Amino acid sequence: MTDYFKNINGQQRVKKILSNFNSISKIPHALLFTGPDGVGKENFAIRFAQSVNSNLLNTEKRERILNQISNLSEPFVKYIIPLPRGKNETDSDTPTGKLSDDEMDLLHEELRKKIKNAYYKINLPKANNIKINSIREIKKFLSLEFSDVACRFIIISSAHLMSEPAQNALLKSLEEPPPGVVFILITSFPKRLRETIRSRCWVINFDPLSNDELVSILTKYFNVDKNIVNTVAPFANGSVTMALKLIEMDIGDLSEKTISILRYSFGKKFHSAFNELSSLLAEQGSENIRLIIKMIITWLNDLQKYKKNVDHYFFKQHKETLEKFNSKFPDVEPKDLVYRIDKLSSYVKNNVNINLLAANLIFELSALPSSRVKQI
Repeated sequence: MTDYFKNINGQQRVKKILSNFNSISKIPHALLFTGPDGVGKENFAIRFAQSVNSNLLNTEKRERILNQISNLSEPFVKYIIPLPRGKNETDSDTPTGKLSDDEMDLLHEELRKKIKNAYYKINLPKANNIKINSIREIKKFLSLEFSDVACRFIIISSAHLMSEPAQNALLKSLEEPPPGVVFILITSFPKRLRETIRSRCWVINFDPLSNDELVSILTKYFNVDKNIVNTVAPFANGSVTMALKLIEMDIGDLSEKTISILRYSFGKKFHSAFNELSSLLAEQGSENIRLIIKMIITWLNDLQKYKKNVDHYFFKQHKETLEKFNSKFPDVEPKDLVYRIDKLSSYVKNNVNINLLAANLIFELSALPSSRVKQI
């Protein structure tokens, strides 16, 4: 029997759960894949669909149908994603019926990239929710009898983006699913789904990827230079999506700006520090402030390594900052500061004002030295 999970990086616990479903031939009618973005949830959904059908199909049909599944082709797989709303579109239109030619071309191109690389994250402008007409099409999908495939799959990506009416429509399909159909809902925010939906699903939690797993995926699937991946991996929170964003942002430039924020803060140049930080928060502020906090904590960890004569630093290009700070403040212990600013990062989830959070971060940094500071 082919192991369709063998070459997938990480998620050993998930592999075991899904393999057990196959081995006992008792598959839940609805699964909820949860966990951070960029850890392989959609890849597992596609491979699981192949694995299930590989076990149930005869040899004559198997290869052709498994290829159709990997291509997300109906009626083997119904793949539902957030879509932009077309001009003058109503809920009675088809999901793509009112999209422009350019929007349709982009949609097809994004789907081609997804089929080629299951780790690719589809990006469509103004695709902010899953339409109710996309969910209504499930009923049509379920009504079709198709004997060629043993088990058909409905994969809903970013399921938390379903509106309340869309969730209500989905619930009707989940309540009385026909035999031979499996729903897989994929989300990083399961609590945004109705409890009545979650209660009908077998929940499978995915973990962040290890740094080594990230390196392997990014070099294999995205052709990223290994040295670049090794640089960004410690800050990616085990997410392919975050790692790619860091590469796009230029980790070297980000390191330079982090050092500037530290210098201004330690020197109590609050206005300059806030301006530097604000420029990084102009887009996707909540995500970026968590990233900056992580970068600052890494510098503080480098400081502790320097104090203990450990010659292995992330900020190796800025070793002089560690030397100068330590020579001026040899008795400063940054452990308590690391705890406090890490706690600031947790406040992002509570919708705390980002500018207020930034001001608090600068204030905490400025208080680290025990006496007046010259620029490091």
